[in-house]
Amino acid sequence: MGRRDAEILAFERQWWKYAGAKEQAVRELFDLSPTRYYQLLNALIDTPAALAHDPMLVKRLRRMRSSRQRARSARRLGVQP
Repeated sequence: MGRRDAEILAFERQWWKYAGAKEQAVRELFDLSPTRYYQLLNALIDTPAALAHDPMLVKRLRRMRSSRQRARSARRLGVQP
């Protein structure tokens, strides 16, 4: 796992109090748009190296992603989650 990948995982351990603060920090720290950052993060949390580096964080991020995907699917189907 590269240095930037480790930095992204470390960044994800933080909690954000205010809307927009995380997106601004992504732009400043990584010089990425929030969309590109989340694309990289989603690919990263699927790697065995990320899981080995920080298993609790990666599992939490995977659960959150899965929950959001289920909610989106339910809304598309018109079902209450």
